[in-house]
Amino acid sequence: MKVLLFGHTGQVGSALAEQAVAPAVVQSLNRADVDLADSSAIDRVICQAQPDVVINAAAYTAVDRAESEPDEAYQVNAKAPGVMAQACLECQALLVHYSTDYVFDGRGRQPYVEDSPTGPTGVYARSKLAGELAVMAAGGQAIILRTGWVYSHDGRNFLNTMLRLAESGEPLSVVVDQVGSPTYAPDLATATWEIIDRFQALSSACKPRIFHATNHGKVSWHGFASALFERLGRDDVVVEAITTAMYPTAAPRPAYSVLSNERLDREFGVRLPSWEDAMVRCLDRLRATEP
Repeated sequence: MKVLLFGHTGQVGSALAEQAVAPAVVQSLNRADVDLADSSAIDRVICQAQPDVVINAAAYTAVDRAESEPDEAYQVNAKAPGVMAQACLECQALLVHYSTDYVFDGRGRQPYVEDSPTGPTGVYARSKLAGELAVMAAGGQAIILRTGWVYSHDGRNFLNTMLRLAESGEPLSVVVDQVGSPTYAPDLATATWEIIDRFQALSSACKPRIFHATNHGKVSWHGFASALFERLGRDDVVVEAITTAMYPTAAPRPAYSVLSNERLDREFGVRLPSWEDAMVRCLDRLRATEP
Protein backbone atom coordinates (compact mmCIF):
# COMPACT_ATOMS: atom_id res chain seq x y z
CA MET A 1 0.00 0.00 0.00
CA LYS A 2 1.66 3.19 -1.18
CA VAL A 3 0.83 6.22 0.99
CA LEU A 4 1.56 9.85 0.17
CA LEU A 5 1.66 11.98 3.33
CA PHE A 6 1.38 15.77 3.19
CA GLY A 7 2.51 17.70 6.27
CA HIS A 8 4.69 15.06 7.89
CA THR A 9 6.53 17.57 10.11
CA GLY A 10 3.39 18.62 12.00
CA GLN A 11 2.08 17.00 15.16
CA VAL A 12 -0.31 14.61 13.41
CA GLY A 13 1.92 14.08 10.39
CA SER A 14 4.96 13.13 12.45
CA ALA A 15 2.87 10.70 14.50
CA LEU A 16 1.52 9.13 11.31
CA ALA A 17 5.03 8.70 9.92
CA GLU A 18 6.29 7.25 13.21
CA GLN A 19 3.50 4.66 13.41
CA ALA A 20 3.55 3.53 9.79
CA VAL A 21 4.14 -0.20 9.43
CA ALA A 22 4.01 -2.68 6.56
CA PRO A 23 2.22 -2.99 4.22
CA ALA A 24 2.18 0.82 4.20
CA VAL A 25 5.08 2.40 2.34
CA VAL A 26 4.99 6.11 3.17
CA GLN A 27 6.37 8.92 1.04
CA SER A 28 6.42 11.98 3.29
CA LEU A 29 6.20 15.52 1.96
CA ASN A 30 6.71 18.90 3.61
CA ARG A 31 6.71 22.53 2.46
CA ALA A 32 10.12 22.16 0.84
CA ASP A 33 8.85 19.26 -1.27
CA VAL A 34 5.61 20.81 -2.50
CA ASP A 35 4.13 24.28 -2.15
CA LEU A 36 0.46 23.97 -1.20
CA ALA A 37 -0.13 27.33 -2.84
CA ASP A 38 0.84 25.72 -6.17
CA SER A 39 -2.12 23.67 -7.38
CA SER A 40 -0.23 22.29 -10.37
CA ALA A 41 2.57 21.06 -8.09
CA ILE A 42 0.07 19.24 -5.87
CA ASP A 43 -1.59 17.58 -8.84
CA ARG A 44 1.76 16.66 -10.37
CA VAL A 45 3.22 15.02 -7.24
CA ILE A 46 0.09 12.91 -6.70
CA CYS A 47 -0.19 11.83 -10.32
CA GLN A 48 3.51 10.94 -10.47
CA ALA A 49 3.38 8.95 -7.22
CA GLN A 50 0.23 7.01 -8.13
CA PRO A 51 -0.50 6.29 -4.45
CA ASP A 52 -3.17 4.04 -2.99
CA VAL A 53 -3.78 6.53 -0.17
CA VAL A 54 -3.12 10.25 0.24
CA ILE A 55 -3.17 11.67 3.78
CA ASN A 56 -3.43 15.43 4.11
CA ALA A 57 -2.07 16.38 7.53
CA ALA A 58 -1.02 19.82 6.28
CA ALA A 59 -3.01 22.90 7.24
CA TYR A 60 -2.84 26.62 7.93
CA THR A 61 -3.46 26.53 11.69
CA ALA A 62 -2.59 30.07 12.80
CA VAL A 63 -6.16 30.80 13.87
CA ASP A 64 -5.68 34.45 14.81
CA ARG A 65 -3.25 35.31 12.01
CA ALA A 66 -5.73 33.95 9.49
CA GLU A 67 -7.93 36.98 10.17
CA SER A 68 -5.31 39.14 8.46
CA GLU A 69 -4.13 36.48 5.98
CA PRO A 70 -7.37 35.09 4.54
CA ASP A 71 -5.91 34.35 1.10
CA GLU A 72 -3.14 32.20 2.56
CA ALA A 73 -5.58 30.36 4.85
CA TYR A 74 -8.01 29.60 2.03
CA GLN A 75 -5.24 28.48 -0.32
CA VAL A 76 -3.93 25.86 2.10
CA ASN A 77 -7.13 24.88 3.91
CA ALA A 78 -9.67 25.06 1.08
CA LYS A 79 -8.17 25.07 -2.40
CA ALA A 80 -5.30 22.60 -1.80
CA PRO A 81 -7.56 19.85 -0.38
CA GLY A 82 -9.86 20.23 -3.38
CA VAL A 83 -6.92 19.79 -5.75
CA MET A 84 -5.80 16.73 -3.80
CA ALA A 85 -9.29 15.25 -3.94
CA GLN A 86 -9.53 15.74 -7.69
CA ALA A 87 -6.09 14.20 -8.25
CA CYS A 88 -7.04 11.25 -6.02
CA LEU A 89 -10.20 10.76 -8.05
CA GLU A 90 -8.16 10.56 -11.24
CA CYS A 91 -5.73 7.96 -9.87
CA GLN A 92 -8.39 6.14 -7.81
CA ALA A 93 -6.66 6.77 -4.49
CA LEU A 94 -8.29 7.18 -1.08
CA LEU A 95 -7.91 10.67 0.41
CA VAL A 96 -7.83 11.11 4.19
CA HIS A 97 -8.23 14.78 5.08
CA TYR A 98 -8.34 16.38 8.55
CA SER A 99 -10.82 19.09 9.46
CA THR A 100 -11.76 20.78 12.71
CA ASP A 101 -14.33 21.25 15.44
CA TYR A 102 -14.20 24.96 14.58
CA VAL A 103 -16.67 24.37 11.72
CA PHE A 104 -19.37 24.61 14.42
CA ASP A 105 -20.39 27.89 16.04
CA GLY A 106 -20.03 26.54 19.59
CA ARG A 107 -23.53 27.40 20.73
CA GLY A 108 -24.54 23.76 21.21
CA ARG A 109 -24.57 21.93 24.51
CA GLN A 110 -24.64 18.34 23.24
CA PRO A 111 -21.82 16.65 21.29
CA TYR A 112 -22.02 17.58 17.63
CA VAL A 113 -22.70 14.76 15.18
CA GLU A 114 -21.41 14.80 11.63
CA ASP A 115 -24.70 16.09 10.25
CA SER A 116 -25.12 18.90 12.79
CA PRO A 117 -25.51 22.32 11.13
CA THR A 118 -22.17 24.05 10.69
CA GLY A 119 -21.55 27.72 11.48
CA PRO A 120 -17.88 28.73 11.34
CA THR A 121 -17.22 32.13 12.88
CA GLY A 122 -13.67 33.03 11.78
CA VAL A 123 -11.49 32.94 8.69
CA TYR A 124 -9.65 29.79 9.79
CA ALA A 125 -12.93 28.01 10.56
CA ARG A 126 -14.55 29.09 7.30
CA SER A 127 -11.51 28.03 5.29
CA LYS A 128 -11.55 24.58 6.87
CA LEU A 129 -15.26 24.15 6.10
CA ALA A 130 -14.56 25.24 2.53
CA GLY A 131 -11.92 22.50 2.38
CA GLU A 132 -14.47 19.92 3.47
CA LEU A 133 -16.87 21.08 0.79
CA ALA A 134 -14.15 20.97 -1.88
CA VAL A 135 -13.25 17.39 -0.98
CA MET A 136 -16.91 16.37 -0.96
CA ALA A 137 -17.53 18.05 -4.31
CA ALA A 138 -14.76 16.04 -6.02
CA GLY A 139 -16.83 12.94 -5.40
CA GLY A 140 -13.97 10.46 -5.06
CA GLN A 141 -13.10 8.07 -2.26
CA ALA A 142 -12.42 10.33 0.71
CA ILE A 143 -12.61 10.29 4.48
CA ILE A 144 -12.74 13.62 6.28
CA LEU A 145 -11.78 13.40 9.95
CA ARG A 146 -12.91 16.31 12.09
CA THR A 147 -10.85 16.60 15.24
CA GLY A 148 -10.00 19.28 17.78
CA TRP A 149 -7.69 20.59 20.48
CA VAL A 150 -4.77 18.59 19.09
CA TYR A 151 -1.56 18.43 21.12
CA SER A 152 1.49 16.20 21.34
CA HIS A 153 4.65 15.58 23.36
CA ASP A 154 6.55 17.82 20.97
CA GLY A 155 5.81 20.91 18.94
CA ARG A 156 3.94 24.06 19.86
CA ASN A 157 0.66 23.24 21.62
CA PHE A 158 -1.36 23.99 24.73
CA LEU A 159 0.18 21.32 26.95
CA ASN A 160 3.77 22.30 26.19
CA THR A 161 2.89 25.97 26.54
CA MET A 162 1.45 25.36 30.01
CA LEU A 163 4.56 23.45 31.07
CA ARG A 164 6.80 26.25 29.81
CA LEU A 165 4.82 29.06 31.41
CA ALA A 166 4.68 27.22 34.73
CA GLU A 167 8.44 27.61 35.07
CA SER A 168 7.99 31.35 35.52
CA GLY A 169 6.46 30.78 38.93
CA GLU A 170 3.64 33.19 38.08
CA PRO A 171 -0.06 32.20 38.24
CA LEU A 172 -1.45 30.92 34.96
CA SER A 173 -4.69 32.42 33.65
CA VAL A 174 -6.62 29.85 31.61
CA VAL A 175 -10.02 30.10 29.92
CA VAL A 176 -12.76 28.18 31.72
CA ASP A 177 -15.75 28.75 29.42
CA GLN A 178 -14.48 26.92 26.33
CA VAL A 179 -15.18 23.18 26.40
CA GLY A 180 -13.86 20.54 24.03
CA SER A 181 -11.97 17.25 23.78
CA PRO A 182 -8.16 17.49 23.95
CA THR A 183 -6.83 15.05 21.35
CA TYR A 184 -3.39 13.46 21.54
CA ALA A 185 -1.85 13.41 18.05
CA PRO A 186 -0.47 9.84 18.34
CA ASP A 187 -3.97 8.60 19.25
CA LEU A 188 -5.41 10.35 16.21
CA ALA A 189 -2.66 8.80 14.08
CA THR A 190 -3.41 5.33 15.45
CA ALA A 191 -7.10 5.80 14.67
CA THR A 192 -6.25 6.99 11.16
CA TRP A 193 -4.20 3.89 10.34
CA GLU A 194 -6.97 1.68 11.76
CA ILE A 195 -9.53 3.46 9.58
CA ILE A 196 -7.40 3.07 6.47
CA ASP A 197 -6.86 -0.62 7.24
CA ARG A 198 -10.58 -1.26 7.70
CA PHE A 199 -11.44 0.79 4.61
CA GLN A 200 -9.02 -1.22 2.48
CA ALA A 201 -10.53 -4.44 3.82
CA LEU A 202 -13.94 -3.34 2.54
CA SER A 203 -12.51 -3.41 -1.00
CA SER A 204 -15.37 -1.32 -2.33
CA ALA A 205 -15.57 2.25 -3.54
CA CYS A 206 -17.38 4.83 -1.46
CA LYS A 207 -18.32 8.48 -1.74
CA PRO A 208 -16.73 11.07 0.59
CA ARG A 209 -17.71 10.65 4.23
CA ILE A 210 -17.18 12.78 7.33
CA PHE A 211 -16.28 11.26 10.69
CA HIS A 212 -15.47 12.81 14.06
CA ALA A 213 -12.27 11.64 15.73
CA THR A 214 -11.26 13.03 19.12
CA ASN A 215 -10.17 11.59 22.42
CA HIS A 216 -13.19 10.58 24.50
CA GLY A 217 -14.66 12.95 27.06
CA LYS A 218 -14.81 16.70 27.51
CA VAL A 219 -13.12 19.37 29.61
CA SER A 220 -12.44 23.10 29.62
CA TRP A 221 -8.99 24.51 28.93
CA HIS A 222 -8.81 25.40 32.62
CA GLY A 223 -9.81 21.87 33.60
CA PHE A 224 -7.20 20.40 31.27
CA ALA A 225 -4.44 22.60 32.70
CA SER A 226 -5.52 21.84 36.27
CA ALA A 227 -5.53 18.08 35.60
CA LEU A 228 -2.08 18.39 33.99
CA PHE A 229 -0.44 19.96 37.02
CA GLU A 230 -2.32 17.72 39.44
CA ARG A 231 -0.94 14.69 37.61
CA LEU A 232 2.56 16.15 37.85
CA GLY A 233 2.13 16.84 41.56
CA ARG A 234 2.82 20.52 40.94
CA ASP A 235 0.97 22.09 43.87
CA ASP A 236 3.12 25.16 43.37
CA VAL A 237 1.42 26.02 40.07
CA VAL A 238 -1.65 28.25 40.46
CA VAL A 239 -4.15 27.93 37.60
CA GLU A 240 -6.62 30.81 37.64
CA ALA A 241 -9.92 30.57 35.79
CA ILE A 242 -10.77 33.39 33.40
CA THR A 243 -13.52 33.89 30.84
CA THR A 244 -13.11 34.19 27.09
CA ALA A 245 -14.11 37.85 27.38
CA MET A 246 -11.12 38.41 29.67
CA TYR A 247 -8.72 37.02 27.04
CA PRO A 248 -9.73 38.63 23.73
CA THR A 249 -8.31 37.15 20.51
CA ALA A 250 -8.46 38.22 16.87
CA ALA A 251 -10.52 35.17 15.91
CA PRO A 252 -13.51 33.87 17.86
CA ARG A 253 -13.38 30.41 19.44
CA PRO A 254 -16.34 28.03 19.84
CA ALA A 255 -17.53 27.96 23.45
CA TYR A 256 -18.55 24.30 23.08
CA SER A 257 -16.93 22.08 20.46
CA VAL A 258 -17.34 18.53 21.76
CA LEU A 259 -17.72 16.05 18.90
CA SER A 260 -19.64 12.78 18.97
CA ASN A 261 -17.50 9.86 17.81
CA GLU A 262 -20.36 7.36 17.58
CA ARG A 263 -20.31 7.10 13.77
CA LEU A 264 -16.60 6.28 13.77
CA ASP A 265 -17.12 3.58 16.39
CA ARG A 266 -20.22 2.18 14.68
CA GLU A 267 -18.87 2.03 11.13
CA PHE A 268 -15.17 1.29 11.67
CA GLY A 269 -15.03 -0.03 15.23
CA VAL A 270 -12.54 2.71 16.11
CA ARG A 271 -12.72 4.45 19.49
CA LEU A 272 -10.06 6.80 20.80
CA PRO A 273 -9.08 6.59 24.51
CA SER A 274 -10.16 9.18 27.06
CA TRP A 275 -8.43 12.53 27.14
CA GLU A 276 -7.27 11.80 30.70
CA ASP A 277 -5.56 8.57 29.62
CA ALA A 278 -4.01 10.31 26.64
CA MET A 279 -2.64 13.13 28.79
CA VAL A 280 -0.94 10.65 31.12
CA ARG A 281 0.70 8.85 28.19
CA CYS A 282 1.84 12.17 26.74
CA LEU A 283 3.52 13.07 30.04
CA ASP A 284 5.14 9.62 30.18
CA ARG A 285 6.53 10.22 26.68
CA LEU A 286 7.90 13.59 27.78
CA ARG A 287 9.61 12.04 30.79
CA ALA A 288 11.13 9.36 28.59
CA THR A 289 12.75 12.00 26.39
CA GLU A 290 14.12 14.12 29.24
CA PRO A 291 17.93 14.24 29.38
